[in-house]
Amino acid sequence: MLVVEPMGNAGRFLVEAADRLGVRLYAATHQDVHDGYPDRLRAALAGVCATDLTDTPRALEDMDAFCRRHAIAGVAPCFELFTPLAALLAERLGLPGNAPGLARAARNKILMGEAFAAAGIPAPRWALAHDADEAFRAAREHALGWPLVVKPAEQGGSWGVSVVDGPDRLAEAVGAARQYTYAHPHGLELDARALLQEYIPGEEYSCDTVVADGVAYPLPVVAKDTTEGRYRIETGHTCPSGLPAPLVRKVQHTAARAALAVGVRNGIAHTEVKIPPGTQTPYVIETGARLPGDNLCEIVEAATGVSEAVAQLQAVLGLVPDTVPSRTDAASIRFLLPEHGGVLREVVIADLPGTHGEVHLGPGDVVPEPADSACRIGHVVARAETADQARGLADRAAARSRVEVG
Repeated sequence: MLVVEPMGNAGRFLVEAADRLGVRLYAATHQDVHDGYPDRLRAALAGVCATDLTDTPRALEDMDAFCRRHAIAGVAPCFELFTPLAALLAERLGLPGNAPGLARAARNKILMGEAFAAAGIPAPRWALAHDADEAFRAAREHALGWPLVVKPAEQGGSWGVSVVDGPDRLAEAVGAARQYTYAHPHGLELDARALLQEYIPGEEYSCDTVVADGVAYPLPVVAKDTTEGRYRIETGHTCPSGLPAPLVRKVQHTAARAALAVGVRNGIAHTEVKIPPGTQTPYVIETGARLPGDNLCEIVEAATGVSEAVAQLQAVLGLVPDTVPSRTDAASIRFLLPEHGGVLREVVIADLPGTHGEVHLGPGDVVPEPADSACRIGHVVARAETADQARGLADRAAARSRVEVG
């Protein structure tokens, strides 16, 4: 199995899944990026195709030769911005993959909006802008209203995303969204346009979908918690979601439609939705053709017994994915956020029965201002019999943890 860039939160789960399935795991990445992998990830790889993933023709040539030399039987995307490249490679090799002609819609939110509209999927109204003046005109002409969500056309991790209450902050928000012209750490050129998106009120949820040979297999709906105000940083997730069964099925169906609309044919999609108060209509905010981040793989498996990473690898190997729950428990994760940016002096995660924690940053590390997910200092995970119990336990563990930033 070749994973196109396994760096990031999801890579560790693919490593575990490959081990369970008895699959040898190879990676395609940049040499300098590979040099910075955690020791555990480097040790788990059977080999590395070092190439330039930002140069599509060269990368395809290098990866094609590598795959044929190592008898690669499946191509799995992991890093969101390279999911179109993985689709092209799978097609070139004649392996199960996603539709190359649609694949960029899972990376570019402007193309995504067009794909959702073409498929009739409930989604926020939107407009694009190259600069602040165009943003003012577009917001007015499209009657998007206030508050308004402003985000980069291509980026993740809530970077550059803000919610503005009125026109006074719009120019600043557009500037923040357009600051990302290249993606770290590969140097991939990004679409630097800003997306203006209608604000949908209501609770937030996510739902992942495994697709094998064009058939969608829904995974559990997960409840999401975020900060309020200008920056909406995800602070935690809980599985199961607590929604009534009919609405769960509706969210799963909508998420599956969104996955198919952006070309997912053999793989997995992570879809985020909001449900306005007093309605039963899930609005798709966005979807990505890759495993979720935020340790959601751990949360879903702890609650249901389903390994999303195993299911993804099965799908790209041309197998029927194992998505049937084996248990009905609950799990919740809470992220530790700073009150302000600075230098981390100390972090202590409370150790309560039924929980475990992980530290992302250490003393002396620079902590960014709390504007996106890069500011997270650590997290706690709680397991229990019900969602309310898991959420409450995770909240107590987070409240008793200590973060000191100077």
